[in-house]
Amino acid sequence: MTDREEAARERVLDAARELVLDAAQELFYGRGVQAVGMDAVRSASGVSLKRLYQLFPSKDALVLEFLRQRDVRWRLRLTGHVEAQPTPDERITAVFDWLHGWFSEPDYRGCAFINTFGEMGAVSSEVAAEAQHHKNAFHDYLARLVAAAGRPDALAGQLALLAEGAMVTAAISGTPEPARQARDAARLLMQAHPGTDLP
Repeated sequence: MTDREEAARERVLDAARELVLDAAQELFYGRGVQAVGMDAVRSASGVSLKRLYQLFPSKDALVLEFLRQRDVRWRLRLTGHVEAQPTPDERITAVFDWLHGWFSEPDYRGCAFINTFGEMGAVSSEVAAEAQHHKNAFHDYLARLVAAAGRPDALAGQLALLAEGAMVTAAISGTPEPARQARDAARLLMQAHPGTDLP
């Protein structure tokens, strides 16, 4: 195979991979991992079953890539909103404002990492590790926001618990209001700790 042919083949595989991952994002998040088989992913993506298994040798491999891609996309969306705020304190409360927008989306089904961990965490150490990585990265981001605002380290863990609880409650209740309630609680916690003034 010539270099040109190899490059063309890689482009085809990359395009097929994106189609599969887009389908996996919609199906795994919308229906749950256990409820979706590889044939459903094939149908939704338009990629042949043979090509699908060339790209992802097993459903577990696809699930892991689904989580990795979602982690990157989720954190980019969050930080894009938060970092646009002008002050350290506003960046902390903006986390909860962003959550409210996310919870308001018509296809919101909760946190994909909590959901997938609930389905597979007990039987897949790799899924458990991906969920832990995502949650640790979120906590670490909150810790950086808290430090920039000159507030105690312990506040980051408290804010993380508020956010995680809001994710679950919003999914079950079908309303975005838990984000507002968590924001109000976050402000109370911020008022209880010394630091820069709240906006």
